[in-house]
Amino acid sequence: MAEETWNRVEGPVRAGAIVQAGSVGELHVHQAAVPVAAVPCQLPPALAHFEDRADERARVLAAVAEGPGDGGGPLVVALSGMGGIGKTALGFELARALLDHCPDGALHVDLDDLRRDGAVETADALGDLLRSLDPQTRPEQELRGRARQYWTATQGRRLVVVVDNARSGAELRPLLPASAASVVIVAGPGQLYDLDGVRLLDLPLGPLGPEDAANLLRRIVADPRLAADPEAAAELARRCAGLPAALYVAGRWIRRHRRRELRRLVEDLTTELDREGLPVVEAVWDAAYASLGPVAARLYRLLPHHPAPVVDDHAAAALLGTDLDVAADALDELDSAGLLERRPDGLGMHALLRGHALRRARAASASASDAVDARRRLVRWYRRQAGRADLVAAGPRLTVSAPAAEAPAPAEVPDLPFPDAATALHWLEAERLALYGCVRLAAEDGLDEEAVALCEALWTHFLDHRHYADAIEAFGRGVAAAVRAERLAATVRMRCQLARPLWEQHRYEQAADELRLAVNGARLLGDSPEERKLRASAVEFRGKLASVRGEWAAAVPDFEAAREEHRAIGNAYGVMLQTYLLGRAAVAMGELPRAVELLTEAHAEATALGRERMAARTGFELGSALRAAGRREQAASLYRAALTAARERRSPGDELRVLDALSALSEETGDAEAAAVYRAAAATLRGPDGSTATPLT
Repeated sequence: MAEETWNRVEGPVRAGAIVQAGSVGELHVHQAAVPVAAVPCQLPPALAHFEDRADERARVLAAVAEGPGDGGGPLVVALSGMGGIGKTALGFELARALLDHCPDGALHVDLDDLRRDGAVETADALGDLLRSLDPQTRPEQELRGRARQYWTATQGRRLVVVVDNARSGAELRPLLPASAASVVIVAGPGQLYDLDGVRLLDLPLGPLGPEDAANLLRRIVADPRLAADPEAAAELARRCAGLPAALYVAGRWIRRHRRRELRRLVEDLTTELDREGLPVVEAVWDAAYASLGPVAARLYRLLPHHPAPVVDDHAAAALLGTDLDVAADALDELDSAGLLERRPDGLGMHALLRGHALRRARAASASASDAVDARRRLVRWYRRQAGRADLVAAGPRLTVSAPAAEAPAPAEVPDLPFPDAATALHWLEAERLALYGCVRLAAEDGLDEEAVALCEALWTHFLDHRHYADAIEAFGRGVAAAVRAERLAATVRMRCQLARPLWEQHRYEQAADELRLAVNGARLLGDSPEERKLRASAVEFRGKLASVRGEWAAAVPDFEAAREEHRAIGNAYGVMLQTYLLGRAAVAMGELPRAVELLTEAHAEATALGRERMAARTGFELGSALRAAGRREQAASLYRAALTAARERRSPGDELRVLDALSALSEETGDAEAAAVYRAAAATLRGPDGSTATPLT
């Protein structure tokens, strides 16, 4: 166990420190030993075999040695060339060579992972980079705020940033660190003609020369046949057209067919190329595909339908409709054949391999129906797991879809274990690309019930992780699916879910349109408790939109109407929540006696219901109302209770809000020392540019 000590507070408080009152005018901090954040290094292990590119390496090292120029920005090294030429591998090699020059860390981001309909979701890229620099960072909601955080976090630091699959300078520019001592290495298909005003070292890559290609092939596979027949070895290397990607697959092909003469291997490859008329790298992949067993070949054809860059055993099993062992063996076979990309987070397919796999699928007579069934199994498996994870993370709540336990899924694929909320939330974030992608697959394939259920399961995840582009697209598809299915309750629910990310992106009119339709639809619902609860929820959402726009007078009638609906059906939690919202509205409108009355009622009810999160929030809001009314001692007591609760829940957003309030309250009461302590503690939770790191509403 970490050693713990009690120290008098005289300087900044570390993250995780617990502020506690001591004697009058003195505060102490319970300092638990907190590990210093490691310098990020997101470079994969070095390749065992790397050939040539000495000229490019020398040019980069010379440019770095020259130091910053007059422009003030980082050096940008642009590696361009055709697929399979080795841009990414060279980028990582260069980054490793620069680690001593850039001691503050090496970052990596693949823009293709964040591309939606051809456009990169830049806010997500910045969020990933910020969390890589500091896992404690809470990125702001908007792109502009995240850009400011990134500039602040990178100012004066010596970083090397590898950006993969950048298609234009416009995609790259927001990701440039604000430090002239940093280096950005960009790998993309074309040159960055639209990147102006930076120190740019443009390095278009061509194929390896014949000698270097042959040397690389010999490094990849130490096979005596290459030395015994150097002419055949040179011909095989030539057939790979100097593409490292093709040479790696050819090397694995040689190892796979150890009894076959090298000249026969070359002849087989040449025959395949001549018959198909494909680019050479395509011919190598075709030959590797032809060597697969039937299960691995089928999985290869189905993998392009998986909507995330990385696939694991469970997703592969869902695609195949087999058990985990069969799926794992098929993935291993594809990996051995060089038909999967090794990534830091697992196995996947880059765009070239996906294209090749789709062409192989079109050539297979039974692939069309097989793909439809595979997509259905995949969507249903993810729908079931997402529902289970959401239930563990958020507890029972209002939903219109069938419970996760009743959701259909492939019988062969086991459920994932979610022992606690932290595990469930981590899985939802780790699999977000697959989950949001499955909403798209479900909508495209007419699986409307699955589309709605996935959207509902993603609601809690969205509240913790604001991936706006994904959420708006997915919830929009959820609305369309509910309308197609003519499910009124689901349509109301989906419109409410869509409205929130819209208004948080300041698209108020669109949010208002969705909520107008939701409230109108809710009026047509029946009188069952669940339908009345949903009707109250729609009205509450409309009130929240009004409050976000500062229209508190318009929000109050909606909160009151929702409270009466909840009261009529005996939903104590709903009554408490609306009372809380009414209390906040009263504070905003300056009606302090009314606010104190409402928030006192809400706090007592939340405590009686055992809803710890809402008890803390209602207590904080009550404290703010009492403070505004001049009752500072009572406010301080409620604030301290809210601070303890926020730390127990590990909710940095709530903790920051309370620390700011305690600091201001201490200033008001003349306790400068306490105010300094609270400000220091808050500084450890705040974004690098001084902004609030976590949404507080």
